[in-house]
Amino acid sequence: MLQKMLCALVYGDLLMDLTNQVRPYEVTSGTADQLCQHWIDDLSRQFDRRQGLSISDMKRNMRDIVMSYAAIEREKRDLVKVGIVGEIYIKYSPLGNNSLEKFLAEQQCEVKLPGMMGFMLYCVYNGVEDVKLYGGGFVKKQLMSFVYSLVLKLEKMTIDAIRTYSDFEVPGSFPEMKAGAEQIIGLGAKMGEGWLLTGEMVELNKAGFKNIICTQPFGCLPNHIVGKGMIRKIREQDPDCNIVAIDYDPSATQVNQENRIKLMLSIARENMKKAETDTASIPVPEAE
Repeated sequence: MLQKMLCALVYGDLLMDLTNQVRPYEVTSGTADQLCQHWIDDLSRQFDRRQGLSISDMKRNMRDIVMSYAAIEREKRDLVKVGIVGEIYIKYSPLGNNSLEKFLAEQQCEVKLPGMMGFMLYCVYNGVEDVKLYGGGFVKKQLMSFVYSLVLKLEKMTIDAIRTYSDFEVPGSFPEMKAGAEQIIGLGAKMGEGWLLTGEMVELNKAGFKNIICTQPFGCLPNHIVGKGMIRKIREQDPDCNIVAIDYDPSATQVNQENRIKLMLSIARENMKKAETDTASIPVPEAE
């Protein structure tokens, strides 16, 4: 069961990432979602037969998944790129965030969510970091280090598959994200999503998703510290980073949440126009 859970995590991240990269640009609407459902059904049948779980099976499945998405006909469009971070449930659940991804798609945006594997690596790595910062048993450190290296290997397989078999944007690795977080916040800050949330915002910004929605439950103290509290420091590194923190709670109206997001998107579109104008105004050197 644990093996299937880990493999499902890896496959799920890959399907989510590729679907989000294809859906906004597909020529035939709904193709990416249909392909995603096809692979969910196919992988479920493989799991029932105890297949798709070995390293060789995973590499083959990853190759086939990436190539099938790469075969979808796409067209270039100028869309606002929006990243989503936040509390683990609110970030992913349409029930928790009022179908945020669907709303952004209706606003002509390309959406990017960091994978669940990053959260698992964060939880495992904290076991290693705790021993380093606060002391602890040698056995605990060795066990956590082993699990960390194993999951890191699976993450590298995913990145290699995307890089080898397609022209899709390759997601950043966990060590790269951790290095970005360390420039802003200490790795000892691990309440809730902890330094991972800060690192995800830094990584999204570096990947070109400068418009970021930080989702959080109302009154969530950890998120107010590592999410909303770190926005100013991230903007000090890159003033063009456009981040908005949105509280999701039954007492907060959906209209108010969407209006705040629309305001962020209007700023994002203004920045896009400004960037296009600045690019067009750069003089082209004459050939000698």
